[in-house]
Amino acid sequence: MYGHTAHGIPFYHQNLRPGRRQDANDAGSALRSPLLDEFRANKARKWELRDIYGYIVEFSGDQHGSRFIQQKLETATSEEKQGVFDEIVPDNALQLIQDVFGNYVIQKLFEHGTQVQKTVLANTMEGHILPLSLQMYGCRVVQKAVEFILPDQQASFVRELDPHVLKCVKDANGNHVIQKLIERVSHERLGFVHSFRGNVYDLSTHPYGCRVLQRCFEHLPEEITRPLMDELHKYMINLMQDQFGNYVVQFVLEQGKPQDRNQVVTKLRGQMLNMARHKFASNVCEKALVTAGIEERRILIDEIIMPKTDGVSPIVSMMKDQFANYVLQRALTVAEPDQKDILIAKIRPQLVSMRRYSSAYSKHLISSMLMKYSRDK
Repeated sequence: MYGHTAHGIPFYHQNLRPGRRQDANDAGSALRSPLLDEFRANKARKWELRDIYGYIVEFSGDQHGSRFIQQKLETATSEEKQGVFDEIVPDNALQLIQDVFGNYVIQKLFEHGTQVQKTVLANTMEGHILPLSLQMYGCRVVQKAVEFILPDQQASFVRELDPHVLKCVKDANGNHVIQKLIERVSHERLGFVHSFRGNVYDLSTHPYGCRVLQRCFEHLPEEITRPLMDELHKYMINLMQDQFGNYVVQFVLEQGKPQDRNQVVTKLRGQMLNMARHKFASNVCEKALVTAGIEERRILIDEIIMPKTDGVSPIVSMMKDQFANYVLQRALTVAEPDQKDILIAKIRPQLVSMRRYSSAYSKHLISSMLMKYSRDK
C-alpha cells in the first residue's frame, strides 16, 4: 500500500490511494471500503465520528471524508479526538501529512488536539522536517505545527532545517516554512539567519528569497537585521530595478527605520527621471514620494519640475512614458500646494497636444489628469 517519496518518506502511491477517485465510474472505486461508499452516497444519514472508527485514515484521504472529519474535530469531545488521533498516530501520520486531503485533518489535530497530542504528532514528523517542508502539502502541516507546538519542539524543527535553510528559502514550498519560523520562533533560536549574510543581494532578487528577507526585517530585532540591512544598502540602485528586489526596497521605505528610509531616498536623488521610466524602479519612486518626509519629498519633486541641462522638461518625458506617468500622477497627489501648482502649470499646456498621442496609457493619463485638474482651477 505504501511507497516512498524522493526524500525517503513513506506515502500512499497516488494510483493506489483509497478514495482518490473523482468520478463515480473510476476504477479507484474498487479500492474504497463499503463504509466510505455508503458515506458518500447516503447524505441523509446523520453521521458521527464514532460511525467511522476503524476507517479514519481512509476517510481522511477522501475529499468528502476529510471535510467531514475536519468539521467534527472542531466540536469533538476529548474521547472522540483521542479516537481519531489513535488511528492516525504514529503509523499513518506521515502519509496523511503529505496527502492532498489528509493534510487538512492533521492540521485540525494541531489546532484542536491537546498539548500532549500535538507534541506526539510533531514527534512523528521529527527527522522528516526537511522533506516535509519541501512537499506541497507537508509544508502546510509544518507551518501549522510551528504555530501550536512548544518552544523546545520548535527549536528541534529549526535544527533540522538549519543546514538546508537556503535550499528551503529558494523552494516554492519551503520558503513558507522559513517565513513561519521567523514569525513564530524566538529569535535566539533562529541561528540560520546568520547564513543570510553575504547572500542579501541573491535573496533580494529571488522570488521567494525576497519574501523571507522582508519577514526578517519585519520580525527580528535590530542586532540581527542590521548587518543584513547594511548589506542591502550596497546594492540599492540595482535592487530598485529588479523585478523582486524592488519589493524589498519598497518594504524598507514603508517599514524601515528613518535612517534606512533616508538612505534609499538619497540614492534616488539625481536619478528620479531614469528610475521613474523603469518598469520596476518606478514603483520605488512612487513609494518614496509617499513615504518621504516633507523636505525630502520637495527635493524629489523639484527634480521632476526642473528642466534638464539640455532644456528638456522631465515632465514631458514622464507624461509620455508608460511607467513614469504613474510617478508623475503620484507626485501630483502628494505635492505641497506650491509645488502642485507648478506641476499643474507645466502639465496643462502639454495635455492638449498629447490628446492625439496614440498610446492607450497616455490617453488614460490625459483624461484622468484633465478631469482631476480642470476641476481644481
